[in-house]
Amino acid sequence: MEIKPRTGFRTLWVYLGLVVVPVVIAIVLLSQGDDGGSVSGTKAAAGPSLAQLLLAITVVVGACKVVGWLAQRIGQPAVIGEITAGILLGPSVLGALWPSGAATLIPKATVPQLNVVAQLGVIFFVFLAGLELNTELLRGRGRLAVVVSHVSIALPFLLGVGLAMFAYTRFAPGGIGFLPFALFFGVSMSITALPVLVRILHEIGLFRSEVGVVALTCAVVDDVTAWSLLALVIALTTASSLVGVVLTVVLTAAFVALLGLVVRPLLRKVVTRTPAASLQKAAPLAVVGVLLCAMTTEWIGVHAMFGAFVFGVVFPRDNPVATWLHDKAGGLTTALMLPLFFAYSGLRTDIGLLSGGGAWLWCGLILLVAVAGKLGGSALAARAVGESWNRSLQVGTLMNCRGLTELVVLNIGLDLGVLSPTLFTMLVIMALVSTAMAAPMATWFARRDGQNVVDFLGRTSERAAA
Repeated sequence: MEIKPRTGFRTLWVYLGLVVVPVVIAIVLLSQGDDGGSVSGTKAAAGPSLAQLLLAITVVVGACKVVGWLAQRIGQPAVIGEITAGILLGPSVLGALWPSGAATLIPKATVPQLNVVAQLGVIFFVFLAGLELNTELLRGRGRLAVVVSHVSIALPFLLGVGLAMFAYTRFAPGGIGFLPFALFFGVSMSITALPVLVRILHEIGLFRSEVGVVALTCAVVDDVTAWSLLALVIALTTASSLVGVVLTVVLTAAFVALLGLVVRPLLRKVVTRTPAASLQKAAPLAVVGVLLCAMTTEWIGVHAMFGAFVFGVVFPRDNPVATWLHDKAGGLTTALMLPLFFAYSGLRTDIGLLSGGGAWLWCGLILLVAVAGKLGGSALAARAVGESWNRSLQVGTLMNCRGLTELVVLNIGLDLGVLSPTLFTMLVIMALVSTAMAAPMATWFARRDGQNVVDFLGRTSERAAA
């Protein structure tokens, strides 16, 4: 239908009068004010822009994936490369070689925001680690598991406390007493990273082997004991009085009892009596449970990660909710959140603090004590309960793997002010080296024992002739 000229002119005048003129008048009125300074000030106070944060996340995740892939090519688990990538992005390498570039790629203003996302990632990581704890492995191996795992904690803990007596005057931050310093030092020597151990055993083909099951069984007991010990150490560190320590321990015990005696049976009933389709729809509610448990232990004073870990231990396995959590929360955690935690740890690790031969000698001594206590103690304990020397050394090598769990503990110590930045850097190096030792040493001992293993090129060794 053809528009009449008169109607067209009327539409034009209506548009000019009711659209253009009001817009022009509004612009004139707005220009009369002088609030430009307050707007820019508000924008500056809001922190880094979304573009800066997205750039930092992109750089971190990309670097972790690239260096993780390179680590796999030389026979190391990807987590070794991811931890290394975090150190490379920090002041040790990128910040030292290209300060302006480091400030552009990961501005200091974005670091607190990265830390928030990273802490959420660690909470879900330890929840999934608790969910993966297979207590069935303890059947028939209880004596071996308890002896080896507890020796692998007690001996390095003792050696760590002994070394802390000499390190205290040199590395302890001001205002920190010897007791919390020595306790944290001992715990940092005693860690075994169960999730990293699982990945290593999968990658070298020993996950279902007898030695692999023994190592995993010991690591299960080790993890539960170590997290409980860490909770106690945090309580002793953060409480202002003996009454506060007792109250924190009592509340923590009550929390564990509540989850074990009330929440666990209730969750089992819900899982067994609810149709699979309904469970699938209700799966996201489990995330709320993780956050509530994490919030509770953070409020108690033993860190949010302990609550998430205990909730993972009591959560029913082999059901649609657990599968959904592994697929959804697990994928997002490992792909995005944990690399941010590695970067955050790397940004706090400054190898430049280890200036002079004395500092590097201390770093070497810490590594020697850590490996001797963990690898040596585990191997001696396994041999004492009947394993051969070769398999005992395999178990010791695998128990010496510290990985991400150690970084979690070290960051807690640094946040609480118990560890100085220099000592934190030394312990990060110790964690990286001891974890890197696990795969090649376990592969070498397995070949000596005639077991089929997979090398970094994917080749399987032939079983030795009987």
